[in-house]
Amino acid sequence: MENMFFEPRKEVWKDLIKRPAFDHASLENVVAPILRDVRINGNAAIQKYTAQFDKIKLEELYVSETEIEYAISSIEKPLKNAIELAKENITRFHKTQTENILITETTPGVLCWRKPVAIQNVGLYIPGGTAPLFSTLLMLAIPAQIAGCKNIVVCTPADKEGKIHPAILYTAQLLGLNNIYKIGGVQAIAAMAYGTATISKVNKIFGPGNQFVTAAKQLVNRDGVAIDMPAGPSELAVYADETAVASFVAADLLSQAEHGTDSQVVLVATSKKIILEVKNELTQQLAQLPRMEIARTALGNSHFIVIQDPVTAFHFLNEYAPEHLIIASEAAEVLSLHVINAGSVFLGNYSPEAAGDYASGTNHTLPTNGYATAYSGVSVDSFVKKITFQQISKEGLKNIGPAVEVMAEAEGLDGHKNAITIRLNKL
Repeated sequence: MENMFFEPRKEVWKDLIKRPAFDHASLENVVAPILRDVRINGNAAIQKYTAQFDKIKLEELYVSETEIEYAISSIEKPLKNAIELAKENITRFHKTQTENILITETTPGVLCWRKPVAIQNVGLYIPGGTAPLFSTLLMLAIPAQIAGCKNIVVCTPADKEGKIHPAILYTAQLLGLNNIYKIGGVQAIAAMAYGTATISKVNKIFGPGNQFVTAAKQLVNRDGVAIDMPAGPSELAVYADETAVASFVAADLLSQAEHGTDSQVVLVATSKKIILEVKNELTQQLAQLPRMEIARTALGNSHFIVIQDPVTAFHFLNEYAPEHLIIASEAAEVLSLHVINAGSVFLGNYSPEAAGDYASGTNHTLPTNGYATAYSGVSVDSFVKKITFQQISKEGLKNIGPAVEVMAEAEGLDGHKNAITIRLNKL
């Protein structure tokens, strides 16, 4: 935790905003053959790789009704209530994202409009591993259902006994999902991208994962299967001034660091005193975390930076373009006006990033690795494509036809011009 920088010059910012690096070429060399094998050999290849990587021999990929019923009975009431509260808030927020069709008459007789149409077949990847992310199932399935996606395929890895975490299955049942498969890793991405005898091919794949899952998503994207966004390990930046609460800031940093050893957290503070106070809290709180070693390793990827001027600080944060940004300040609303690059922003001392991960209502599937400069987080929009329509009357064609003829002729496209001229002559 010695990665402290005081008023770093802009020339070194490019080094400070780097994420933990992976050898993408070697990753692709591992991932591509698995994708190819699943594409050719389907379920047999999936079962082979599940045995090889997860040490599980799966006779059946599909999650049965019996397994779902058992999962429901094994979940305690407080967790059920918490999941239901999160479902209500996520649904309420995402329902505001639907779009009404607005017809515009651009010229008398020329009507144009855009209609959102659901992507019919979508695949949701839900990590299981060391942290079974049933919250991610809420974040992905709810906007998919609001959008109107007809076929929702869910892939999530089983444990060593071949079982899915009961909270994931309870959440699936609560949402009315039934195409659930016990597949994780690269083979899950391949199954959804190419389809097998059991699993239907999807048009777009959503969901976070480790470096191998991320590489698999990027490779199938080259084959024409859409993905939610380029994504990498989770990350958090915190801006803290003298009104921040050091214990809160430390807890927020650790909440993100515990995701994985390749996670990254960055603290930008207005004084060295704030950083020292936060570091002291980190030492105390880290010792209490069950995932202490994971968080400790992630902190090794992290930076503690003093930038006294708020405008300069947010200039740096916009360069970093974090997945999550907490503004730990009593002036958070005003300071937020400086934010132009971030996946999701949390304002004030009582808006922890963990709330957005679970139950505030916003989506936690967000751009990482600096992609927040150009990508948004998952929303209802992510599950639709927007088709434009136009309807032109005889009057409308008379009004715009001559302009189209002139433009087509200027581009040397006489066929385009003739498509107009032949109609105008008819009129």
